[in-house]
Amino acid sequence: MTAEIAPAPLDTPGSLIRRRRPSLGDPILAWGVRILSWVALAAIALMLFDTAMNSGRLLEHESIWDFLSGTVWQPASLVYGALPFVYGTVITSAIALLLAVPLAIGAALLVNEYLPKRVASPLAYGIELLAAVPSVVYGFWGILVVVPALRPVQQAIAGSPLGTIPLFSGPVAGPSYLAAGVILAIMILPIVTSVARDAMNATPRLQREGALALGATQWETIRHVVLPFARGGIFAGVILGLSRAIGETIAVLFVIGNQPQINASIFAPGYSLPSVIASEFAEANQPFHPEALIALGVVLFALSFAVNVAARRVVTRFEARAGGADVR
Repeated sequence: MTAEIAPAPLDTPGSLIRRRRPSLGDPILAWGVRILSWVALAAIALMLFDTAMNSGRLLEHESIWDFLSGTVWQPASLVYGALPFVYGTVITSAIALLLAVPLAIGAALLVNEYLPKRVASPLAYGIELLAAVPSVVYGFWGILVVVPALRPVQQAIAGSPLGTIPLFSGPVAGPSYLAAGVILAIMILPIVTSVARDAMNATPRLQREGALALGATQWETIRHVVLPFARGGIFAGVILGLSRAIGETIAVLFVIGNQPQINASIFAPGYSLPSVIASEFAEANQPFHPEALIALGVVLFALSFAVNVAARRVVTRFEARAGGADVR
């Protein structure tokens, strides 16, 4: 009686991977990425340390709280208050988001869901081209076109019953928070639109077809399938646009009016953190003036960092609810 020979086990892809000798390139790549990451973090830490040390002399003149809560900025009198610039940055960025986000989501839906491809592709390309326009060009265009175009609208609103509301009250000077917000909205529109389109395109085809097979209309499919699935990506695009709006300098410098005051009306001129740094740093010859401007840069960094950390937490929650993301 002959002994039966057992067939050799078939090699599976997993067993082939386990038996393969590790490549030398894998650890080199891993350590290279680690080293570059630590170098980037070290550069950021060095920048923050140097900036904090240069702005630290301001503490010899006034406390941090007095600097952050002060509403008067008069370098000739050695009075430095950062609150008007923080206020201007927040107001212009909020106006930009209120104008840009609905337009960006609408443009993304129009290009992805409704227009034929031969029309959608050129339109999407044209929207993305807005991101290639230099900010100084937006500034020139804003002061020559946007500000004169907005002035009659602002005067009409200020002269209407809405003018009794402090937010829309006069007088109208031309350059204003609203003009800066409009320019910023145009500048962040391609960023938010592009990210929103990519998030919507990532919606699984089976979910779309399943909703349509159950009798849902195209709008119901968009509302109940596409937008819930893409909301994490859309929110990430909004935060990218907000970060661009917070840090924009030259375009805002042209159209905001450059007055270090806190005004309730969006038709009034003001100032923002990046624009005041760019405007005054070259001529900062008063005591503690350069240190105060560097401290404004620290405040701007802290504001941007806080926005991005909060946004990352929200996006992580969206990804966890979506159920298909790699949450870290």
